[in-house]
Amino acid sequence: MTLLLIALSLLLLLAGLALRRSRRQASTFKALLELSPNGLLILDSQHRIRWHNPSALRLLGQSAQQLREDLPISRWLPALTEIPAPLERIELQLPTSQGLRQQDLTRLPDIDGQTVLLLHPETDLQSSAEAMERFKRSQYFAQIGTWDWEIDTDRLYWSEAIYGMFGYQPGAVTPSYSLFCDSVHPDDRERVRAGEIRCIETGENHDEEYRVVWPDGSVHWVRETGNVVKNEQGEAIRMMGVVRDITDEKRSAQELRQLAHKDPLTGLPNRLMLEQQLGAAIARARAQNSRLALVFIDLNNFKFINDQHGHAAGDTVLVEVAQRLRSAVRSSDMVARLGGDEFVVLLEGLSRSSEVNDEAERISEKLFTSLAPAMTLQGRDYRIGASLGVALFPDHALTMDKLIHAADLAMYTAKRSGNNQYRLGEDPNTHAQVLKSVKH
Repeated sequence: MTLLLIALSLLLLLAGLALRRSRRQASTFKALLELSPNGLLILDSQHRIRWHNPSALRLLGQSAQQLREDLPISRWLPALTEIPAPLERIELQLPTSQGLRQQDLTRLPDIDGQTVLLLHPETDLQSSAEAMERFKRSQYFAQIGTWDWEIDTDRLYWSEAIYGMFGYQPGAVTPSYSLFCDSVHPDDRERVRAGEIRCIETGENHDEEYRVVWPDGSVHWVRETGNVVKNEQGEAIRMMGVVRDITDEKRSAQELRQLAHKDPLTGLPNRLMLEQQLGAAIARARAQNSRLALVFIDLNNFKFINDQHGHAAGDTVLVEVAQRLRSAVRSSDMVARLGGDEFVVLLEGLSRSSEVNDEAERISEKLFTSLAPAMTLQGRDYRIGASLGVALFPDHALTMDKLIHAADLAMYTAKRSGNNQYRLGEDPNTHAQVLKSVKH
């Protein structure tokens, strides 16, 4: 039990320092350290106390105000004539109001040039099931677990909280390094292993985010932090650290990214995502000597529907239009909504062998046809017309900004010419076409 508590305290201290850049994580680790039944002291180069947890106050029989005095540790532990070697455990006599009391102390590995001392609790507290249960619960609610790996062996220790992070009930499996490796997502294993090797060889903090595949096949995210423990010869013999479940954090971050790139009503990409995709598409078309088409779409009669039936009906129309446009193009093509009743279609991989006019007419006819069927709103059928502006790369523009401008200008020119017309981006005053085959 003593070794376990020493390990837990060391691990939490290392992890708290390694993750101090995150206020939320630092506060979590601080809370865990304050629940530890072990006393922890951090000393500066003059062996003065710079930090302590509540258990250290109790074990030393001092108040927080007293320990803040600028005095060496020997003032509070007079029997400590010299600081022991790392991982060495010694017995001291501590004077109290009731006489002398034995106090066991272990020096942990130094951190950033600071000495770390661990005060072992009394036997009755150390064996207290209540204290250990409280510590386990704090790990569970913080979604943090501790691990201890004996380097170059299969021996691995997990605290109870880690079992659930890997999809197991506590005690259902025997933790081992091979089980751990098998649980890491195949695409992340090499990176995680490289991080462990770097930590062992350099002593740098190990800090990795990776995916874990549960026995049921579901994928979850964890963040693992740790460091090495060395023997008296300076050889790395173990790695110890903490692991934290960050699945919810990853999911929230993904949702935020989607909000930043998706139109909330239709679920289509928004202007930001369109511009990112268009820039990449132009680069691919240039490299592959292919053509791409950018089509700006503005709905006709939409304002009447919105004013006549309300915004809810207007939203229904926009969602239906989004679905129709999406079904009219290939899965590799993009349909985006810029806002209001303006949509954009991006088509890649078009051949440069066809005539520009023929290509534009083919695309426009397909889009007009998808929008032709009537939509029923409040028991009445309505038809939604559209005006299209078509710009082709490299025929009408060679850069993203100019291609967008050409398509946008062509769309407004088509809108002024009547319903269900398209114009090419090359010259708004030519190529005006009315698709006579589309009857409304």
